[in-house]
Amino acid sequence: MDLRPHFEELERFADGQMDAAEQEAFELRLEQNEALTDAHAAYEQLTADLRWAAGHDTLRLRLQALDERMNQRGTALARAQSLVRRRQRRGAVWGTVGVLLLLAAGVAAWFFSRPSPARPARNWQAYYQPDPGPAVTPALLHSRPLFAEALDQYQAGHYPAALHSLGRVSPANVGADTLLYLRGLILLRQNQGDAAQLYLRRASDENDTTELARRARYHLGMAHWQAQELAPALSTLRAVAADSLNPYRATARRAVAAGVLEAR
Repeated sequence: MDLRPHFEELERFADGQMDAAEQEAFELRLEQNEALTDAHAAYEQLTADLRWAAGHDTLRLRLQALDERMNQRGTALARAQSLVRRRQRRGAVWGTVGVLLLLAAGVAAWFFSRPSPARPARNWQAYYQPDPGPAVTPALLHSRPLFAEALDQYQAGHYPAALHSLGRVSPANVGADTLLYLRGLILLRQNQGDAAQLYLRRASDENDTTELARRARYHLGMAHWQAQELAPALSTLRAVAADSLNPYRATARRAVAAGVLEAR
């Protein structure tokens, strides 16, 4: 495989030197251009081989790399633990307020789901059910502190920081589909439906029957809706509504039944 025609942009992509628009365009080409896909795979193999060779060059370099990873892990663990402690303190102070908010959410859910002769809301937020992501537990903090830090920032609403932290998490430790799904969720919460689709579509392979893929299909439909792409939004949410194993089936059925995505 000749890497030379693509080497410069592959290197810029791997080093994170592309801006958001360039990166999105490049990733779209990766899905559509077979030659570029093959070149990217060869480049990844080449860099992996080089890292392996460099890692076995001397014992000193191996120990240095291990020491750096341990320092990064310790720093991330301390930061994540500090974030969790602050959230726990806030939770204790606002416990009563939380109960009231839950009651208010219940009333709001009843209000939006009750039959009404009034015209249904047409904005996607009225039918959106967020995914808070996995809980940040002590076990997760100790086993995958970088991932725990990204989750804590996402759940606290610090979306740019969560995206940055997620970029430091290795797919080998968490899973590539999980990282794609969480990136899509974060971009959706930032009202970047077009960008969110790129990740959610890859995480929601129609041949994948895992719960994560089912969740990704629902959020992909909402990303289409947010981007005012009503036809694909309706098609995707209809598929979710027909899937008895999808955890978002009821929400999708409500959106489809409201008729707000039909051609006007």
